[in-house]
Amino acid sequence: MRFHESELPGVFVVDIEPKLDERGFFARTFAEEEFAAHRLPSRFPHWSISRNTYAATLRGLHYNAAPFREAKLVRCTRGAIWDVVVDLRRDSPTRFGWRGLELSGERGNALFVPEGFAHGFVTLGPETDVFYYMTRPYEPSAARGLRWDDPRLGIRWPVAPKVLSERDRSFADFSEESFDG
Repeated sequence: MRFHESELPGVFVVDIEPKLDERGFFARTFAEEEFAAHRLPSRFPHWSISRNTYAATLRGLHYNAAPFREAKLVRCTRGAIWDVVVDLRRDSPTRFGWRGLELSGERGNALFVPEGFAHGFVTLGPETDVFYYMTRPYEPSAARGLRWDDPRLGIRWPVAPKVLSERDRSFADFSEESFDG
């Protein structure tokens, strides 16, 4: 695996290094010792899958409030997504900065999202599967969100979302007073 830290400190793109032969390829997608060597969590006790039927399905921007913040490793295993993280850390020099990149089943790449970030994605095609590996159990009372098209964030999505949950649609514009990240 190759680890590339983004301009948002703590956010890593994790690329596979496929070994090709006549059958296809083989690649490692996780190694505890390699994550630990990059000072990243190496224990992910909760795994989830998001199956997305339609292109332009948006999920996010989601985060968990303290003390239930979680880090996650996100990997698209079928189809492709535009994956976005937003830095919500109070003392961060990149606070409210965002990073977006394409994750796809074909590439096999993943994004490590540290604690203190909001995360979301939009599908770039139909029939898209996304796996999440999380560092803590889900706590519904801590679940929060930011509006995907909040003008303060200025995220440039490559496609206009067409399918959103009512919850994701209902997030308010960001305000410092109501923020509990």
